[in-house]
Amino acid sequence: MIDLGWLQRLIEMVDASSLDSIEISKRFGTRIRLSKSPPVNLVTGAASGAPGAATLPAASSGSTPAAPSGTGEGRGAEAGVPKSESADDDGGLVEVVSPMVGTFYRAPAPDAPSYVEVGDRVSKGQTLCILEAMKLMNELESEVSGVVREIVVDNAEPVEYGQVLFRIDPA
Repeated sequence: MIDLGWLQRLIEMVDASSLDSIEISKRFGTRIRLSKSPPVNLVTGAASGAPGAATLPAASSGSTPAAPSGTGEGRGAEAGVPKSESADDDGGLVEVVSPMVGTFYRAPAPDAPSYVEVGDRVSKGQTLCILEAMKLMNELESEVSGVVREIVVDNAEPVEYGQVLFRIDPA
């Protein structure tokens, strides 16, 4: 059982610090993840309405979300939140953007095949890649079905929040 007083003090300390998120594993499998930034829609890059929602199937709590900083990447960036589709040049391709700063990996292990290749048909919920942030491996899932037309980032390359990773043709 979690001591709620301890959890409240932890939330206050994270909120007062410069940390954006923290994850703690306790005995018997209890994991707590606190995050100042709201969860991000992996296709649009827009913040969802649930502050502090966990990305892991574990106990979680959050504090007041901080607005993401920066200007985003690509032509569609507006007020720091990248758009999912480019209007003119991409012919209706959906741009899948990075929801975090981290390292991009195309496969679950160095000797394993890539999750997707250019020309592969993907379905909604299918894993596209892994983003490593602070030694945590986060699977990035497709929120649209379609054909992968471009993989913009090279394997093991650092990525920024809002940077385009994939372009998918939803047709």
